[in-house]
Amino acid sequence: MKHVHSHRPRAQAPRPLPIAAACALLALSAAAQAQQAPAAPEAAASAAQADAARKDQTQQIETVVVTGIRQSMSTSLNLKRQQRGVVDGIVAEDIGKFPDTNLAESMQRISGVSIDRSMGEGSKVTVRGVGPDFNLVLLNGRQMPASTIADTGPSNSRAFDFANLASESIAALEVYKTSRASTPTGGIGATINIKTARPLDTGKTVASLGVKAVHDAGNSRLPDNLKGDSVTPEVSGIYSTTFGDGKFGIAVSGSFQKRDLGYNSAGVPGGWLPFKGDEGGWGSIPQAGQPGSQNITNRPGPNDVYSVPQNLNYNMNGVSRERTNGQLTFQFAPTKSLTTTIDYTASQNKIHTRRNDVSAWFNFGPSTSSWTNGPVSGPLLYGETIDGVKNPADIAMGGADFAVKNKNESLGFNADWKASDKLRFEFDAHHSTATSGADSPWGTNNVIGTASYTRGTTTVDFSQQLPILMIDGVADPAKQLVTGSSFRNSYMKSQVDQQQLRGSWKISDESKLDFGVGLSKVRNRSAYSNVQLDTWGGATSAADYPDSVWQQQNLRNFFGNISGSGDPRLFTNFYTFNFGAVRDLAAAAAAAAKAKDPNSPLSADKYLASNVFDTDRRTTEKSSSAYAEYTREWELGVPMSATVGLRYEKTKVTSSALVPIATGISWGSNNELTVSKGTPGFTTLDGSYKYWLPSIDWDADLTDKLKLRASYGTSLGRPGWDAIQGGQTLNDLARINGGTGAQGNPALKPLKAKNIDFSLEYYYAPASYVAAGFFRKNIANYIGSTLQNMTPFNLHTPIGGKYYQAAQTTGACNGDITCIRDYILNNFNGQPGVTKTGTANGHATGNIVGQPDDPIANFQITVPANTRSNSLNGYELNVQHAFGRSGFGVAANYTHVKSGLKYDPMSFDQQYALIGLSDSANLVGFFENAKYSVRVAVNWRDKFLAAVNDGNTLGRSAPIYTEPYTQVDVSLGYNYSERLSFQAEAINLTDEVIRQHGRTSQEVFSVTQTGRRFMLGLRYKF
Repeated sequence: MKHVHSHRPRAQAPRPLPIAAACALLALSAAAQAQQAPAAPEAAASAAQADAARKDQTQQIETVVVTGIRQSMSTSLNLKRQQRGVVDGIVAEDIGKFPDTNLAESMQRISGVSIDRSMGEGSKVTVRGVGPDFNLVLLNGRQMPASTIADTGPSNSRAFDFANLASESIAALEVYKTSRASTPTGGIGATINIKTARPLDTGKTVASLGVKAVHDAGNSRLPDNLKGDSVTPEVSGIYSTTFGDGKFGIAVSGSFQKRDLGYNSAGVPGGWLPFKGDEGGWGSIPQAGQPGSQNITNRPGPNDVYSVPQNLNYNMNGVSRERTNGQLTFQFAPTKSLTTTIDYTASQNKIHTRRNDVSAWFNFGPSTSSWTNGPVSGPLLYGETIDGVKNPADIAMGGADFAVKNKNESLGFNADWKASDKLRFEFDAHHSTATSGADSPWGTNNVIGTASYTRGTTTVDFSQQLPILMIDGVADPAKQLVTGSSFRNSYMKSQVDQQQLRGSWKISDESKLDFGVGLSKVRNRSAYSNVQLDTWGGATSAADYPDSVWQQQNLRNFFGNISGSGDPRLFTNFYTFNFGAVRDLAAAAAAAAKAKDPNSPLSADKYLASNVFDTDRRTTEKSSSAYAEYTREWELGVPMSATVGLRYEKTKVTSSALVPIATGISWGSNNELTVSKGTPGFTTLDGSYKYWLPSIDWDADLTDKLKLRASYGTSLGRPGWDAIQGGQTLNDLARINGGTGAQGNPALKPLKAKNIDFSLEYYYAPASYVAAGFFRKNIANYIGSTLQNMTPFNLHTPIGGKYYQAAQTTGACNGDITCIRDYILNNFNGQPGVTKTGTANGHATGNIVGQPDDPIANFQITVPANTRSNSLNGYELNVQHAFGRSGFGVAANYTHVKSGLKYDPMSFDQQYALIGLSDSANLVGFFENAKYSVRVAVNWRDKFLAAVNDGNTLGRSAPIYTEPYTQVDVSLGYNYSERLSFQAEAINLTDEVIRQHGRTSQEVFSVTQTGRRFMLGLRYKF
């Protein structure tokens, strides 16, 4: 059968493997723009494959915004027309030069891709409404491990952190939005392939060196003790060559980046406590007619929902980041039919964060409040009446020092053998690790609390962008002392060992069969220890700390970019300190207290993290797979092509956990109880699953300008590591009403998505087109968290016990927690479980331990479960237009997504809403000629649900929404010569603020200012 096409030739051969597709990309890129692109996701490319791809004119991968910008628009258009399925890509503008300084920020230019930002920089990606945990990341077609450390322990996420990789070492990114049988499982939203350079694909010697100077404006908005360098360096280089008549190739690349930045945030990190309007009890506001109800304006109705803040916190953060990347690739092609590749990739990202904060905690005594109308009422004003003379509360001023090192390594081998003109085989294997741990002798996450007990009535105005804290009283350095502390040591390591064997058989000129088998073993370990002192009433005394260690600050100086910071009512007086200096003083005071009283809970080692992990979770996933894909081309009125595939996947999960065994509960401060723990023990659980995963891609050229494509596929998304852990863990802190904890479920099934895609593309002029696409994902086995009330270990709590009841029967306390503690410690000191250690600010200090005849404590345990099925659907619109030969052009896209998994603000039960779901849009305008280039990029992301639980002490479901965000980035380029060029970039040019809130906009969870980032650089090609 003879194929005839009016707009482009079509090869007689069927659609090729994505291996050959990527090789064709290499060939075209090298010829048109003298640039490199590496291997396809299914395999590392070879020179022989590239030659075959040139001859066959095979499928290409769409690229966006590549230099020359004008030329890349035309290339992008042609590549989009020929691709199989829905695949977007970003290719380096030139060797060692990626369009953006961050891989995630580059990907957000692609329709359907949104990013999560950390410290003002792109970190993780959401694709078509599917969050980072369910997007699979590959490096040269290989599954990559991921590890990170969160604020209080190792992360439970599988999400890859793109901030660990410098963009200068990357040749291309591919985003596969439709599933295919030949792709490893794990990506419901997308499979993202990071490609690096291959020397035999380049076929010549190339070298480039780049340097940059970076200034982060956020660094200048910090207290002096937190500031870093005003200007920091970035250096990158790449060298690639071939020798031995083109049979040998070697490529080496490396980069070093130092960035000193700052960000400041205000909000309610302790969470919002939600209540129904007719509820009573701890934390709720008085009912109509009760004492204090006269101080409520527009009280929520009995069927309304409202929330009260646990605390208010303002924190300033200075961050120093050092990122080092390197890669070495060696290739050997002894014959034209065989190419072997060995590559080693390494990255290290060291992040040192220093923090000071000021906060006020609410103990839910007599209050004043004002509310918006229901049914979900937001707080306009919330305050508590405190006698600052007789019973002052604390103005809390904390310090923190976080030091984490993330390290990624990957060693791989690939052999590509063309056995005959019709048969090709490829073997690929790699060993890759991702490790995160401490980069400080103090541990990974360390916090010291200090306080001045001089706080009277405290009120917060939540009606503005910045919450306005008002305090009767001032911080007094003469009364400031160390209170509680926490020194955490966290460790996470993920390891992937993977082997893949693939083949391709050309059956005829119109058809082919691709096939393969694979084995993978993924191991994840997360461990941590916590050395904590719950001496929140004061560890020793203010006399142990000279006034000179406290540095007076004005809070208004650090939040000037947030609306409301100029409010004259804002409490501004607080003190910062050097974490290391105060830690040393606290350790010395603790050592002196221990020497004086051997029974004292204080000692110097309480201010150091422990290297002995008391929680250790280890999970292994062993998977085996096999797939086959049949491709055929034909004509039925118009040219058509289809690929039908089937993949079999089987996985076994084994999870063991070393967790502390809880032994008791002690009441050490007003609203905090400590869960005591003894010798830890291991528990092991397992599970397994297997699936058949079909897929099909079809396309047709309806006219010489109009193309229609459709795809169907089934994909899997594996549960997070915490969801399949083997043990039950109780959180260290409990509250008056009980405690919280979590346990895993290794028998969980993965998410299973049936994906449907349609796309229509109209190419109306050279380098210009419009396209519209529709997608739908029917997701089963959705994983949610259920809260189960349990009484683990039958722990006894002093709340409601005999001492507590004795204090209540006096009638003097009327439920006041401070009064009850004072009564117990003053009247029952020395009796079983009661130890008074002294007084602070007129109140007794000490511990009250639950006794055998006290009530059994209730814990709300979070347990993951496969809960329900639902759908996600949306559409994407793309337009690209070149204004003749003027050098001007524009590219824009818009993505709309929606799902039935929505959050119900009226419910406190655990919910299963889809996190990260949001609309997004991009607009990029540019100008380019032989000397100059200008690019302005605008990225917008609509409001989205970031979490279904904010960590409130009631354990009730409380959402965190991220408000709409727009960012403008600008880049300028000047080509001094063919070898030397200069660049200038401005990130977040309009200095935007990121804000998160709860059920209402007044329930601010955090509002964060980062700052603009400016870069000046040059690049020289040898």
